[in-house]
Amino acid sequence: MRRILGPLKKYFLLTLIFAVVLLFLFQLKEGDSFWRKIKGTEVVTTNSNKPQPTIDIKPLKSSAITDVVSAREQSPEVYEIDEIDGSITDSPGTKSWYFKKGIKYPTVKPKEKRVLKLYQAEDPHSDRIINQLMHVPPNYEEIQEAGKMKVIYVANGLGTWNVKRGRDEFLKSKCPVDMCSITAAREKAPSADLIMYKDRIIPLGLKRNPSQLHLLYMLECPYHTPSFHTVDAINWTATYRKDSDIVAPYEKWQYYNPSIRQIEQDKNYAANKTRKVAWFVSNCAARNNRLQYAQELQKHIDVDIYGFCGTFKCPRRNKKCFEILDRDYKFYLAFENSNCKDYITEKFYVNALSRNILPIVMGARPEDYESGAPHKSYIHVDEFSSPKELAEYLHILDKDDELYNSYFKWKGTGEFINTFFWCRICTMLHDESYLDNPKWYPDINSWWRGRGVCTNDSWRNYKARNDVIKDD
Repeated sequence: MRRILGPLKKYFLLTLIFAVVLLFLFQLKEGDSFWRKIKGTEVVTTNSNKPQPTIDIKPLKSSAITDVVSAREQSPEVYEIDEIDGSITDSPGTKSWYFKKGIKYPTVKPKEKRVLKLYQAEDPHSDRIINQLMHVPPNYEEIQEAGKMKVIYVANGLGTWNVKRGRDEFLKSKCPVDMCSITAAREKAPSADLIMYKDRIIPLGLKRNPSQLHLLYMLECPYHTPSFHTVDAINWTATYRKDSDIVAPYEKWQYYNPSIRQIEQDKNYAANKTRKVAWFVSNCAARNNRLQYAQELQKHIDVDIYGFCGTFKCPRRNKKCFEILDRDYKFYLAFENSNCKDYITEKFYVNALSRNILPIVMGARPEDYESGAPHKSYIHVDEFSSPKELAEYLHILDKDDELYNSYFKWKGTGEFINTFFWCRICTMLHDESYLDNPKWYPDINSWWRGRGVCTNDSWRNYKARNDVIKDD
């Protein structure tokens, strides 16, 4: 009997081990799905009537900061269409197509009413850029099958826009809606769906087609654009201003998850920096008196001014100049040449935010920076009553690394995205809501340079102007 029991015990143990291994593999497979749900990696369409999952957060060390913090390992988010109000909300998963390496595209939902707010009148307090990027007309499959092309005539010539004729721009950009064609052929103008003017309106002498749209695009602020005297009504505007129909900012910051605007950083951005304030500037006669402000600031803190307006020299085309900012300086004056609503240029986005330096801004209103820049990524001069008061705060930051570093906790929470201007134009044209609700500007000049748009003084006590004209 002992000879029989020995092998039986061996077989029993082998069978038991095999069963345990099978059970472990089965639990591992099931658990993978479970942990994906726990970590929030499954894509879900949100519904505002449904309870939303919570995100584990931890408080920031600094008591001055109240925003939530996310672990660095959290995956980027995509934005799904809310089934109730049409807003874009965050949902864990693959990044949307407008992000770098983003692959998530909007889907066509046939015969469904549009829910995304695309037009300025529908959402006057937002730039609506993401909505326009994520919208596909419900009948788009029919549009494609019928080969229905929207024609855009550029009145200033293709060279002015730096685009090619035809569909190249839309196909190259992989637009969700790409059934559009660009032309500069004069004979196409009368039948074009959209006529676009850049910076100035060119009289075409054409009989106006009632269903044809005229769009005016402007890159610069009112101080540096001509006055417009025309009887040909403009239907749409495309500028950096949020009250434009197609908002075309210098840069667009987008969070991966709008509810997570700060994360803990592993880097001390103040380390080894021995110099205080830097500024690269070449225009010494800006309307907003930015040079005078900087010179007054110099009386209370070291400000090194590079270029024609200062005593320090370093050509901005030299990449080493910006390396100096990262290495030596704690603050940078990102001063615009004009104080105009929503006017925020590369002086802020490229010269400052792309570096490891804290920007001090002058130009647009404080609320414009709040809505367009990463949270707590800058200091606005209008937060202080004088250059002296600003300097006093900068000295505090200079001595407190933790407080200084709190201005860099936006890094890693999102990225600057391509706003795909031409893609959004094509999407808007195919939406065709404009045919049911026609719009035009009775006085484009008044809208562009009217009272309250720009000021030569601080926004703290600005005196709005009506007489903004182009510099001679």
